[in-house]
Amino acid sequence: MAEVAEEKLQQENQNLDKKVRYRGNHDKPKPWDDDPNIDRWTIEKFDPAWNPTGMLEVSTFSTLFPKYREKYLQDSWPRIESALKQYGVACKLNLVEGSMTVSTTRKTRDPYIVVKARDLIKLLSRSVPAPQAIKILEDEVQCDIIKIGNLVRNKARFVKRRQRLLGPNSSTLKAMEILLDCYILIQGSTVAAMGSFKGLKQVRRVVEECLRNEIHPVYQIKNLMMRKELAKDPALATESWARFLPTFRKKNVQQIKPKSKEKKPYTTLPPEQTPSKVDKQLESGEYFMNDQKKADKKWQEKQEKQSEKSAEKKRKRDASFLPPEEPTQNNNLNKSEESKKDITELTQSLKSKTNELKKQKKTQEKVNAEEYIAVA
Repeated sequence: MAEVAEEKLQQENQNLDKKVRYRGNHDKPKPWDDDPNIDRWTIEKFDPAWNPTGMLEVSTFSTLFPKYREKYLQDSWPRIESALKQYGVACKLNLVEGSMTVSTTRKTRDPYIVVKARDLIKLLSRSVPAPQAIKILEDEVQCDIIKIGNLVRNKARFVKRRQRLLGPNSSTLKAMEILLDCYILIQGSTVAAMGSFKGLKQVRRVVEECLRNEIHPVYQIKNLMMRKELAKDPALATESWARFLPTFRKKNVQQIKPKSKEKKPYTTLPPEQTPSKVDKQLESGEYFMNDQKKADKKWQEKQEKQSEKSAEKKRKRDASFLPPEEPTQNNNLNKSEESKKDITELTQSLKSKTNELKKQKKTQEKVNAEEYIAVA
């Protein structure tokens, strides 16, 4: 009996292993999941044969543009219209309302191109040049519009931090564009960026950290340059790069902590009421004075203050005429002692030198000049 029960349990466990439950029809494993030949990061170019019938409904997007862009958009609209016509998208410029509209037509085949067209009119309204904005219609190019106006409350501080992103002669912005392979335009309270998804993610991080005063863009550029160099080495592909990357710590000035107030003994009674102006006048007796006496008292107080100020000014003026302090006897004694020490040191050094010269003269032999010349 025990053996039969064990066999049944084994069969049930096997059946459970075979029947893997999935939440829905789309969670089941697909035959191409484990295929090593498929690169899931490549973006395939859309083929119109995939959607021969076109769109079932008309999708429309519109956006407003500022008045200063009206002349530029009016001049460059034929170019924008011809670029969208290639993808079967209709566009309309309304100068009365100050708006741009894009919509799908019967010739539209790509269902995502209307979203790209929406991004195009958004970039045009944010002062991106038309030749650059038209590149958004390509599959490899994406865009991100970062709103920075609400990240800083103070206007002067906002302008200062926004200038950090530009740098002197827009050098910081150009460096970011080269390293991240993105187009970046800072206009008003928005930052328009165009590029790959990876580059746009890094642009957003750099912009937000700069506006929040977390990391300066120059340090971010140094970090990106190091990453670019490390990516070239295939040996470091599976290793951590933390030991190579520079760390920038924020140096905060230590603020002086306020002194803690002494704790008063706890009492159930409420605190004493502060005396009002009337109470103070009653204490000093001023409340019972007439207007003339009050005016006389104020005048007297004013005269006292003036006399104090005049005395202080006179004291400052007289201070410049006071003679300087004469040197005391102690200072003279110290100087004389120092001079005596110097003299003794000099005499000792001279004596030692004279003794050395005498010794040298004794040791030297006397040479007759005439004999020396004759021998020569």
